[in-house]
Amino acid sequence: MDASRTEDESLLGLAIAEARVGLAEGGIPIGAVLVVDGEVLGAGHNRRVQQGSATLHGETDALEAAGRLPASTYARATMVTTLSPCHMCTGAVLLYGIRRVVIGENRTFLGAEDLLRSHGVEVVVLDSEECIEMMTDFIAANPMLWNEDIGEVDRSEA
Repeated sequence: MDASRTEDESLLGLAIAEARVGLAEGGIPIGAVLVVDGEVLGAGHNRRVQQGSATLHGETDALEAAGRLPASTYARATMVTTLSPCHMCTGAVLLYGIRRVVIGENRTFLGAEDLLRSHGVEVVVLDSEECIEMMTDFIAANPMLWNEDIGEVDRSEA
């Protein structure tokens, strides 16, 4: 195993810990960390349920925790997230010029990875069994909340 994969997996462990905090708070278990030169500048988790927020996903929470940074810092950053980023979080990555995204898993939800790649962002999918199991269990136990979070509409009620 190469050193960068080992480092990515270690950083994913921090994002997983954030996801577990969110789950324990009654939220959706998605976590993220923003890393620059091996240093975690921001860590966060999905807080939509806990905060009644429309926008606090794991990635946006990590960005908020990092605070305002110069463009040169974002250009060296890696966003590590437990789940493939949605279009909103992908937009934030692109807006701030983050050049690398490490994803725990994309089996339970495939976000806008192709959009990231089309803008030159390096996308690494670790295919973490821990992330897959955490999301699979959550989705099975909370399908309505999950569908709300990813913007799925129950067409039978429309």
